[in-house]
Amino acid sequence: MDRLVSMGVFARVVESGSLSAVGRDLTLSPAAVGNHIRSLEDWLGARLLHRTTRRLALTEAGEIFLERVHRILDETEEAKRAAIELQGTPRGVLRITVPITFGMHKLGPVIADYLVANPQMQIDLTLSDRTVDLLEEGYDVAIRIGNLVDSSLIARRLADMPLILCASPDYIERHGEPTLPEDLTRHQCLVYTLRLPKGRWTFISQSGERKAVDVSGRMRASNGEFLRVAATKGLGLTLAPWYVVDDDIRAGRLIRVLRDYHTEGPGLFAVHPSRQRVTLKVRSFIDYLAQHIPPLLQKKA
Repeated sequence: MDRLVSMGVFARVVESGSLSAVGRDLTLSPAAVGNHIRSLEDWLGARLLHRTTRRLALTEAGEIFLERVHRILDETEEAKRAAIELQGTPRGVLRITVPITFGMHKLGPVIADYLVANPQMQIDLTLSDRTVDLLEEGYDVAIRIGNLVDSSLIARRLADMPLILCASPDYIERHGEPTLPEDLTRHQCLVYTLRLPKGRWTFISQSGERKAVDVSGRMRASNGEFLRVAATKGLGLTLAPWYVVDDDIRAGRLIRVLRDYHTEGPGLFAVHPSRQRVTLKVRSFIDYLAQHIPPLLQKKA
C-alpha cells in the first residue's frame, strides 16, 4: 500500500474524526480507509488511533506521527508545485486586491492583457481602498500606494507616482490662483484622508527648498476619484497623481497650479506574504506589472 497515500488518509481522518466521512470524500469504503490506518500502524509498530463506536482519538505516538505527516505532505505538495513550475506555465487562480481609483483608471487593461498572454491563469480581483490582511483574507498579491508599514510582507516597487495640484477654471476665476504653497491656507483644499499625514501637503521648489502646508476645506474623502470629480465641479484644489487628472487637464476641465513646485509622490508597490514561497503565478504577474505599469504613469498633461 502506498505509504504517502496512507499518510494523506490518516491526516484527513484525524481532521474529520470519521472514517466514513473520509471514505465518502475519497470514494473509499470505511474498511478501505481503516486498512490505510492499519498499514501505517503495522509499518510503525505502534497504534496511532484509539477507536470506539463514538469517536477517534490520537495516541501519543499518533500525535507525534501526525506532526511529521503534515510536514511530509506539505513538502510533497511543494515539490509537486515546483515540478509544475519548471514547465514555465503560470496557472491557477490569483486573488488580488487593488485601490479603487488606480484599479479603475489603469489596471483593467493590464490585467486583461495579462490573462490573454497567460490563458491558464484566472484573476479574482477586489477593488478596495482599505488595507487588506493578505494572510488572514487569503490574497496572493496586493497593489499598494504610499508608505508600507507591514514588515511581514515582501514588496516590489513598481513605479513612482508624482502628484500635481490642480483646480477647475471656474474655481480659479472665483478664488484666484495660488502662486506660493502658503497661499493654500486661504483656499478650499480637497483632502485625501488615506494619505499621511492627513491635511499636510509638502512642495519642493526648483532650488530644492521644501515647504509643508497644513490645508483644509469643506470636503475630505478616502477616494481619489471622488475628489477628482469634486475638483472639476469647482469645489476646491486637489493634489492628485497624474494618471487621475491628466485627461481632465488636457480637456480643460482642470488647470495645473503651482507649476514651479513639485511633490514627492507615493510609491506604487506590489506586495505578497513573506511566509509563502513565491509561486510562478505570483512572480509572473508582478513581473508583468513591473514591465507594463510604469509607461502608463508617465505624465501626459
